[in-house]
Amino acid sequence: MTTDAGARSADVAVVGLGAIGLPVAINLAKSTFRTQVWNRSAQAIERAVAEGATAASNLGAIDAPVVLTVLPDSPDLNEVLAQGLEASLQDGDVLVVLSTVSPASIEVLSKRLGQGRQVHVVDAPVSGGDVGAWAATLSIMVGGDDAAVDICRPILECIGSRVVHFGPPGSGEVVKLANQIVVGATLVGLGEAINLTRAAGLDSELVVEALSAGLAGSRALDVKREKILSGDFTPGGAAFLHRKDLRYAVEQANLLGCDLPLTVEVARLYEMLVERGFGDLDQSAVALLSLPSQTPTKDM
Repeated sequence: MTTDAGARSADVAVVGLGAIGLPVAINLAKSTFRTQVWNRSAQAIERAVAEGATAASNLGAIDAPVVLTVLPDSPDLNEVLAQGLEASLQDGDVLVVLSTVSPASIEVLSKRLGQGRQVHVVDAPVSGGDVGAWAATLSIMVGGDDAAVDICRPILECIGSRVVHFGPPGSGEVVKLANQIVVGATLVGLGEAINLTRAAGLDSELVVEALSAGLAGSRALDVKREKILSGDFTPGGAAFLHRKDLRYAVEQANLLGCDLPLTVEVARLYEMLVERGFGDLDQSAVALLSLPSQTPTKDM
């Protein structure tokens, strides 16, 4: 497989400049990669361009041998493909899906684009949130054929600190769903643990320090502690997106004949969180479900 990057307008294009896509595009633009961007809203495009990227006038004008899509879900990916992105892809190009979508949808897309336009699909969902995206320390879980992964690996290594290739298309998504099971369950546990100690009138800051120093310590605790403690759930990863990921995890488990009772319960809690109107908050807002009805004071 070969790609003629030198004859193209850019080395890499980023489609979707949200909480993850924007820092990914900026980090690439600041590196040695000529970076092209497209987004529905202009503000994010302007910010990426200010950091060295170039803007594609429309999806059909995307002109890079490697295209990263950073979109919420499969319908969004299918929409941008239909609106011009697919037509812009050339034989041998690599479409890299950084979103968390169902493994089955990646397998279908890989077969369709591979048979029609000989475009290679690599699924490379990321973990680390907006914090990891800005720091270029994302953990990237990769699925795809070896040659396609080799082409995009230098780009992925520019935005992540750990890039692991697990197998054929769809493999990265399976691992990301596993990641989301752990993160979701951990955040539920953290919220309940902190709220339990609040109900007992204890100092939450001290409690978190104790938890972080022991076996309960985790990357999720390090990244999300201030959100849970302060109640400022400005999203890094939105709760409604985590709900989507857990739905896919349960769906995949059913396809594979796995019984995941904890995942089913965590998924139910995220469904409840979204139904109560908190879907646009950070995924750690699941702590709101266990807030104590009355918190004792030191005078009680």
